Amino acid sequence: MPDKSDKHGPRVDDEIGHETQGMVSGGHSTHAEDFKETEPYSDDAPWDPTAATGDPREGSPPGMSAGDVEGRSALARMLTGVRYPARTDDLVAHASGAGADDDAIGALETLPDREYENVADVAEELGYGRENRRF
Repeated sequence: MPDKSDKHGPRVDDEIGHETQGMVSGGHSTHAEDFKETEPYSDDAPWDPTAATGDPREGSPPGMSAGDVEGRSALARMLTGVRYPARTDDLVAHASGAGADDDAIGALETLPDREYENVADVAEELGYGRENRRF
């Protein structure tokens, strides 16, 4: 046993020898030969980042533009915590207390004085679109 090391033991030495056999002797299925194989490629069309993907329920609902969605979302964040039904004065007072900017408070002050049932009702009165249907 002149080729064996006394570091591991005979069984481990045999396993190591078996694992490295292909690299040492130049066998056909070695890791050293992998670099010579060509990399696979696809005939598929290249990826188009502007193509519509994902769930069709994502994005702007029918009847609303992306700007409407963003504006209504900002309005909903500003009016978080309002107890409905609420009147115009209640909405203005809540927005002022929440630190809303002057433009937002001014928009709420232009609302007709009536009871609003929810944020969608307020958003529709402010000119944001309303969903035609829900998913």
